[in-house]
Amino acid sequence: MYSATVIVTGANSGIGKAVAGELLKLHARVIMACRDLQSAEEAAREIQKEAGQEQGEVVIKHLDLASLASVRRFCEEINKEEPKIDVLINNAGVYQCPYTKTEDGFEMQLGVNHLGHFLLTHLLLDLLKTSAPSRIVVVSSKLYKYGHINFDDLNSEAKYDKAFCYSQSKLANLLFTLELAKQLQGSGVTVNALTPGIVRTRLGRHVQIPFLAKPLFNLASMVFFKSPLEGAQTPLYLACSPEVEGVSGKCFANCEEEELMAKAVDEQAAKKLWDISRRMVGLSD
Repeated sequence: MYSATVIVTGANSGIGKAVAGELLKLHARVIMACRDLQSAEEAAREIQKEAGQEQGEVVIKHLDLASLASVRRFCEEINKEEPKIDVLINNAGVYQCPYTKTEDGFEMQLGVNHLGHFLLTHLLLDLLKTSAPSRIVVVSSKLYKYGHINFDDLNSEAKYDKAFCYSQSKLANLLFTLELAKQLQGSGVTVNALTPGIVRTRLGRHVQIPFLAKPLFNLASMVFFKSPLEGAQTPLYLACSPEVEGVSGKCFANCEEEELMAKAVDEQAAKKLWDISRRMVGLSD
């Protein structure tokens, strides 16, 4: 029914893994783009076992979004080996990690959540265009609300606040979606973002929960937070549904269009961030 080729970044855990598993059931060729190959292989075995008799195909590829060289290698391989890409799902992310830098010297959350995906998308655009109609799906977060783009210190050299930097990176995802949609008009390639809500995933592993509160937190998270499969519904909807055919530059939550705060639809900020990002990842002429 669905012989699409779909790239999912961070497909070894959480939402990415749930999305990959569902796509497999829909007979897609799923390219799991992951930093940790061992974890990706375990995840692939699990989702293949769960998908049953009739299923698509899994391809595991190494992709470290904290390394522009790794992003370039990955895209070279894809462009050489894959005749088409129907959907690119930019899902991988780091969440409120301690201050670290990527291989290229970027603050880790901005580097992985925004810049790595920015370069990845750029280097796959030609293939996405020749595969049109095709789709790009960007996983953001409602926490974008607590950030702004700190153009004076994008790399957080002066001061580092891990929660702010996560929010900034997720706002960057939304501004990227806005500007990319503008540039892709008429190309047959759409791009939309989504905010999955609070999902039980390994993303929160850097957040300190006092030891005693842990069992309670796990219990509470079972009750109040969505499972990864529920969190996967909106990315799956944006990847597969005929309802969003031709829709571009929007953000969705629970499979419905979401109204964003003014700072997430600021076209000037989007263009400024776009130009700076191009320079940072070495795309500028």
